Amino acid sequence: MHVLMVSDVCFPRVNGVSTSIGTFRDSLTRQGHRCTVVAPDYGLRGVDTHVQRVPARPVPFDPEDRLMIPRRLRSVLERLDPGDVDVVHLQTPFVAHAVGLRWARRHGLPVLETCHTHFEEYFHHYLPLLPAGWLRAAARTLTRRQCNALDAVIVPSLAMRDVLAGYGVRSPVHVLPTGIDPSAFGHGDGAAFRRRHGLAADRPVLVHVGRIAHEKNLDLLLDVTHLLRRAIPDVVLLVAGDGPALGHCRARVQSLGLEAHVRFVGYLDRGGELQDCYRAGDLFVFASKTETQGLVMLEALALGVPVVAIPALGARDIVEPGRGAVPAPDDASAYAAIVAGLLRDPGRRAYLADEAVRFAREWDSTTVARRLVDVYAEVGVSRPRAPVNHAVAALHAADERNEPAQGVGSGAGPDH
Repeated sequence: MHVLMVSDVCFPRVNGVSTSIGTFRDSLTRQGHRCTVVAPDYGLRGVDTHVQRVPARPVPFDPEDRLMIPRRLRSVLERLDPGDVDVVHLQTPFVAHAVGLRWARRHGLPVLETCHTHFEEYFHHYLPLLPAGWLRAAARTLTRRQCNALDAVIVPSLAMRDVLAGYGVRSPVHVLPTGIDPSAFGHGDGAAFRRRHGLAADRPVLVHVGRIAHEKNLDLLLDVTHLLRRAIPDVVLLVAGDGPALGHCRARVQSLGLEAHVRFVGYLDRGGELQDCYRAGDLFVFASKTETQGLVMLEALALGVPVVAIPALGARDIVEPGRGAVPAPDDASAYAAIVAGLLRDPGRRAYLADEAVRFAREWDSTTVARRLVDVYAEVGVSRPRAPVNHAVAALHAADERNEPAQGVGSGAGPDH
């Protein structure tokens, strides 16, 4: 089977969507399928040559992101052989959706999309000058219309399925979370990470991994750390990631006098350093209420690190008894009390760690990818295909021959 994935975000941009695309692509490839990914060009060379990059522009309110130029994306897609594509899998609701859906429909290909993000709870953080109620209503309407134009929709959690049902989505909705690669998240050297960052082996360490953005509710974790230091004076919070709210968080750390208790360590390499960071923690703490899945919690659990999190939206599928995770309310005092109790109880943490590893095995990426293939089959992808050259290889070959597609590199025509 040949799957065409089109997305407005992909590595090297670090977030859950990029991780999901990479995980599914690798798992599908190992199972003998072909997967072509079309995504923005971030201006970095030597980054994942298996992705076909499209010229893109920065997003004004979030400089980490890029939006593909529509006519450039159309040009790239038109260079593909639609007879060599079995299914179009869209990953984001912006340019990728608009252009990818139109291309798939024109060629009679089945098309589905994963709803990775609960935009109803996101837009008002990035467009504060517009009324929050209006933005929420617009997000609901946009999501409903886009989903109903698809052959099927994938969501990563039961809660997100219920959200779409409430919006009036009529297309078939499949619950399919992103899995984790046990070979990548089966080991990590927490002691080495502590040594590299000058943290004593017995120092109480909390770890948070994720994009540093306002919707992640990081202010709560800073307030929790502020309260914890009274009871556990040497506690430290490690924050791995980056994002538009980093400046705000640094300023808040300073205002709370937490310079000795919070460390921002930036983005970490998923090839080992990130796993070491997880393992350096006594607990993984998470406060977001807008996650459609919360993949970082699964990664922590796979490495045997107990999780404390608010059981909201997609996180509810993970923060359940017997899964190595402890629920906490959206209240700094109550959250801090739960964390303090766990830090003082190594026996309970060890029990939770055993639960965590067992539960995480159920999310093996190979098993989840097989379920994705079943979803593809349900939307009509069962017809045989004649073997032809891989589309990405053909595109790169054309590039090397200096045969640009119509409109690419010519500077002619408007960019819509």
